[in-house]
Amino acid sequence: MEQIQTVKIYDSEYETTYTAYVQRNGDGWMGWIQEHPKVKCEDTTKETLLETLEQTLYETLEADWKAWDKQLEEDIKAGKLDKLAENALEDLRAGKCTDL
Repeated sequence: MEQIQTVKIYDSEYETTYTAYVQRNGDGWMGWIQEHPKVKCEDTTKETLLETLEQTLYETLEADWKAWDKQLEEDIKAGKLDKLAENALEDLRAGKCTDL
């Protein structure tokens, strides 16, 4: 295998830059994004690999965000955040909050 190269992938929606690690693998290319272990891809050319990595990263982030939103909704319905809301309201009434 050849030396690992790094390529920056910028997510304009959340203004975040990820580092893709790519490497020639026989006749093709393989790559991954270390910040998201689920994002590992192989493709025939470096250019198509980078496109595949970017698309897979986007799909993974979307799935993670949807799962997070679903969990938050379930926690709210189950009352798991009620104490935090009560504490925040108590702080507001006590004048411990500052307008932003």
